[in-house]
Amino acid sequence: MRFTFLGTSAGKPTVSRNVTALALAIEDHREWYLFDCGEGTQHRVLKSRYSSAKLKTIFITHVHGDHCYGLPGLIASANMSGRTAALTVCAPDGVEQYVRSTFAYTDVHNLRFPLNFVRSDHDDFHYDDGHISVDTIAMSHRVPCFAYHVTEKPPYHINESVLDSLDVPRGPLWHELQLGNDVTLENGDIVRAEHVRNVAWPPRSAVIGGDNDKPDLLLETLKKSDLLIHEATFTEDVLARVGPQYMHSTAAMVAKTAADAKLKHLILTHFSQRYRAEKSAQEHTVKDLYDEARNYYQGNLQLAEDLQSYQLEKDKTLSKI
Repeated sequence: MRFTFLGTSAGKPTVSRNVTALALAIEDHREWYLFDCGEGTQHRVLKSRYSSAKLKTIFITHVHGDHCYGLPGLIASANMSGRTAALTVCAPDGVEQYVRSTFAYTDVHNLRFPLNFVRSDHDDFHYDDGHISVDTIAMSHRVPCFAYHVTEKPPYHINESVLDSLDVPRGPLWHELQLGNDVTLENGDIVRAEHVRNVAWPPRSAVIGGDNDKPDLLLETLKKSDLLIHEATFTEDVLARVGPQYMHSTAAMVAKTAADAKLKHLILTHFSQRYRAEKSAQEHTVKDLYDEARNYYQGNLQLAEDLQSYQLEKDKTLSKI
């Protein structure tokens, strides 16, 4: 699983960071997925290995502009580039209305491809395209906001020796079993797919959080996940000055939850513009966020950077690429 940060800034962009967007690709599949789409995301995509033509599904955490203002431009540009494949947008209430209203008032008509919206704030939301499955966890923010729990669906290997012992003829029946379908032999015997196939590797799992001031809401899901990507807008001292009304997490809050869950990997993102890369006249740097989180979490801790990619390997290790 490859995660590429297309934007890591909270609220508004800085000289070095765009607002929130994250690309996900699974192994060597040409299609990819986008989580949140702040203003200017399509510019960041142009600087990445991805293209709007191969974008399969977009997941939006909530309606705040730094997470969705880039949607109309990205979709309209895909249309101008000749895209014909359907595009699905999974998002809470308000996002579809925003996009379609923008198109109506800016003379964007007759898209060349089907644009399908799915409400991710419904209790029965579940996404499964055969490569990943996605569920939601409700967050605590000023508007309805959701984290996405993404689990890959690895291919299956069939046990050839078992199939030969059962006299299952090679060919279409083997293919059906590999797909997970039970088959009936000419003698009437039923061969169950679950008895003759095994997953190629243990599925990798990540939680991609939206804005949220209660990371503990993710605790139970994190216990069965490999990676958390979560906002750390402030350090504790800044939160004490600005107050809790914005309903964001500090680095310490997220780190404590990750430690409680015994999570292997944590990537912090969505940093306030007051945190700079280098020490200058500004009082704060992004290292302050890292240092605060490290006080509570001793696992693999990373601070996201724009256009930086991370690979969650099949052995569950995480590395920069």
